[in-house]
Amino acid sequence: MAETPKVQEAERAASKDIGALQALWPFMSPYKPMLLLAGFALVLTAMISLILPLAVRRVVDNFNSDQLDLLQSYFLAAIGIAALLAVGTALRYYLVTRLGERVVADIRVAVFDRMIGMSPAFYEKIMTGEVLSRITTDTTLILSVIGSSVSVALRNVLILIGGIGLMLFTSVKMSLLVLWPIPVILLPIIVLGRRVRALSKENQDWIAASSGDASEQLLSAQTVQAFTHEALSRGKFADVTEKSFSAARRRIATRAVLTAIVIFIAFSGVVGFLWMGANDVRDGAITVGELVQFLIYTVMVAGAVAALTEIWGELQRAAGATERLVELLSAKDSVQDPATADTLPAKVKGAIAFENVKFSYPARPSIAALDGVSLDVKPGETVALVGPSGAGKTTIIQLLLRFYDPQSGSIRLDGHDLKTLDRAAFRKHVALVPQDPVIFADTARENIRFGRPDASDAEVEAAAKAAAAHDFLMALPDSYDSDVGERGVMLSGGQKQRIAIARAILRDAPVLLLDEATSALDAESEAAVQKAVEALAENRTTLIVAHRLATVKKADRIIVFEAGQIVATGTHDELVAQGGLYARLARLQFTAGLAAE
Repeated sequence: MAETPKVQEAERAASKDIGALQALWPFMSPYKPMLLLAGFALVLTAMISLILPLAVRRVVDNFNSDQLDLLQSYFLAAIGIAALLAVGTALRYYLVTRLGERVVADIRVAVFDRMIGMSPAFYEKIMTGEVLSRITTDTTLILSVIGSSVSVALRNVLILIGGIGLMLFTSVKMSLLVLWPIPVILLPIIVLGRRVRALSKENQDWIAASSGDASEQLLSAQTVQAFTHEALSRGKFADVTEKSFSAARRRIATRAVLTAIVIFIAFSGVVGFLWMGANDVRDGAITVGELVQFLIYTVMVAGAVAALTEIWGELQRAAGATERLVELLSAKDSVQDPATADTLPAKVKGAIAFENVKFSYPARPSIAALDGVSLDVKPGETVALVGPSGAGKTTIIQLLLRFYDPQSGSIRLDGHDLKTLDRAAFRKHVALVPQDPVIFADTARENIRFGRPDASDAEVEAAAKAAAAHDFLMALPDSYDSDVGERGVMLSGGQKQRIAIARAILRDAPVLLLDEATSALDAESEAAVQKAVEALAENRTTLIVAHRLATVKKADRIIVFEAGQIVATGTHDELVAQGGLYARLARLQFTAGLAAE
């Protein structure tokens, strides 16, 4: 058997039975009236289906009757029963299908709501593409169960029980001949059903892995093409997809064997019954109508058994899908909001304090990203964080936004430990310009308005002007209302960063975080944006992460990081005079800049 993906092996337990479907009840319980009405329609159609053969028997036994009125009444009764069956079935279909769509929509929303709030540590363990696969593929399986399979299964259970009862009522002898295969049929259903369940789970795991791989490769298509890795990417995706197909093929083969066994045993019993029934009719033990009635009940029971066999496999697949969704809904986040959060004042000053903070990323627990860092930033102060790559600068930003919690030490905003605050509440007071700005597949205007959704068009345009983005936006085909494509593919790197800066300007928060905010700008744009940033930083607490020291020379204070520790603090001139790491970096950058000129 193909080995399932490592993450899935470690994180998931195999589905034991369809009991996992009980987890769907909280999503169904709000719609109890619809459930009851659907249940009524289901029972009604099952009863009508069981009554119909009785009407057929009356018609058959009175074919040669001289009482034409009686025969016509039997025909009319059969038509009336058929009409009731049609209306009841249509009502059941409408209610159950609508309920399925409603419940699955609620599940998708619940899973997305949970996933969008998970900290970055969660996504170190699972690929985004796999989460999307669960939200789409797995919920589609559940839709087929709630919207069809469960109601069909219940209806067939009623028909099975009622049909067997009426068969016994009609003829005990023929019933025993027909019913003896049922225990024999159950054995392969149980044995092979477990195999189908395991293969269904494996199939879904590989589909999720395939989706995750495809998402990653397509989002990085330009990099893949630049390094001529198309063939490798195709081969990797084809390999994962083939493993998914292999698991599906084995599942289909097992289901096919199971179906063959059930059909052979079931219809062997039916043939035996017909042979005995024909003899009983010839001997006068039963009427032709009774034989036809019994035959219809036999077909109904056999059909119910076959349907239940098919549905059992669907329920097992849905049970596995439900488990996977429940895993997301019940996933523990390493960063939690407190049960009772402290309340920040309406006007946040922006005082920031790191107190002996030690932190390692979950994926690299043995490497200290920050090692005993203590840092105080006064309200309205502009502090630059500099140092070589991997020194811990961006980690300060990550912890300040509480994407992660430190292993020890505390981080405070206006004296409040971030762990005592609701994350959404304190993040409202923070504006971020990340090193790799996120641009959504929307218009330029809405991308800027993302910083403050209630901003007017005039405020959006003012923010764009302050970020030196107005001119290039006006040059677009539809100016601010131009669509910028998925991830901003229609914009240059510098244009993306200016939109991200405009977004932060529009947010107008007391704490401003700039993580390499001007790294993708040309010299002219950088000078313009730098002026905007300086104006924006006035009366705001500003943390600037930068490799280009020219952008931080005017900071009130510069903090130099190396190997997760603060190694120097001071102004630009003070640090240059002290020598050390900062002076070396400044000498390299400014000397290189003069040489380039």
